[in-house]
Parts: sequence; structure tokens; C-alpha cells
Amino acid sequence: MKVPLTVVFLGAPGAGKGTQARVLSGEYGIPHVSTGDILREAIKSKSPLGMEAKKKMDAGELVSDEIVCLIVEERLRRVDCSQGFILDGFPRTIAQAERLAEMLPRLLFPLPMVFHINVGEEELVKRLTGRRSCSVCRQIYNIYGQRPRIEDQCDVCGGKLELREDDKMEVIQERFTEYTNQTEPLIQYYRERGLLFEIDGSKDINSINQDILSVIKSSKVLSN
Repeated sequence: MKVPLTVVFLGAPGAGKGTQARVLSGEYGIPHVSTGDILREAIKSKSPLGMEAKKKMDAGELVSDEIVCLIVEERLRRVDCSQGFILDGFPRTIAQAERLAEMLPRLLFPLPMVFHINVGEEELVKRLTGRRSCSVCRQIYNIYGQRPRIEDQCDVCGGKLELREDDKMEVIQERFTEYTNQTEPLIQYYRERGLLFEIDGSKDINSINQDILSVIKSSKVLSN
């Protein structure tokens, strides 16, 4: 019986986690589970967990680990995750990682392959300040590299390209500090458990994808 493929992407803001998750999702036909997306979905559907999350957010508070973990578990129980999934934005803390480690065997999933996409801070700042996203279809561009054919206009749907609030320079440093304090300890956590794979994120998108695929294909996880 084929073992489901479970993947976690770690990396600083701008490292390309979402991009690689979407590419890998298409290649293996398994869902890209973004914490931000499923939180928004839970709130939009007015589920009990979504309403709890909304209450916290409306009060200017962080959504608790308990609520986030329950929303993630609810998503992983769906039938489209039966062959595996790719987590992007979760876990963010060691407490969440421990909860995930408890959750996966209970849901009959293996522990994840964890890819740390490593990119230098100077390159990250350039990527973030240059990033533009379509206001309609959310396609991502960058004024320093992946430029649209027509300035400020999406190639896919013609929507207007925007600079996200959290990609403005005054916000970026706060995001890096939060990442260093909260998420970087996860790298050591997963390294100690033999689940971490370091990926050079300074390469182009296709080369990074090939490095990830090489690790997956050489792993025992898919040979059972």
C-alpha cells in the first residue's frame, strides 16, 4: 500500500514556500494546505472554529494554538488529503509541531518530510519589496525578476497588481524578528528528529523544485 506523502515547508517570509507548495501540489495531486487560507475559509463558512478564530482576530488577539490545530486537523480529515498533503504556514511553533506529531499517527499519516528553504536576508528583502500580487487571481510577480508583460497588470487575468501591506519595508523587519523568535527553533526541532531537509532557496523556482523532488524520490517514504 502506498504511503501518503506529507510535507511541511519552513522558511523566512519571501523564501518561496507558497510557490513550491503549489508546484508540488500539482505534481503529486495532493492539496496545498495554507493556514491563512483555511482560517479564512473557516471564518467565511461561519463554522464553530471559524467563529472562535474571528472573535480572537476582531479583538486584536492571536488565534490560539488550540484553535489553529483543530482547524488544521479538520482540514486534514477531508477525503482529498487521503493520499497526503503539503502544509504551508503550519506549524509555526514547537507547540504546534508537537501537536502535529501527535495528530498525524492518529489520522493514519506518517510524520512529515520537512523542507527548510534557506535564503539570505538581503535576497529576501529584495524579493518582498519587489513582490506584487494580482488583486483578482492572486498570481505573484516580482519587479526585480518575474515581471508581468504589462506593468502593474496580471498576465493571467488582467487584474491590477498590488504591493501587499506586509511586504512594505517598515513591516518586513517585524516579520523577520517574529520568524527568528518563533519559527527558527522549529528547524532545530525537526533536525534533531531526522525529518529536516535543507534546500538552497537562492536558485530559480524550477531548480528548487527539482532539488525537492530529488529528496522525495530518494526517500523511503514513497517506496513502501
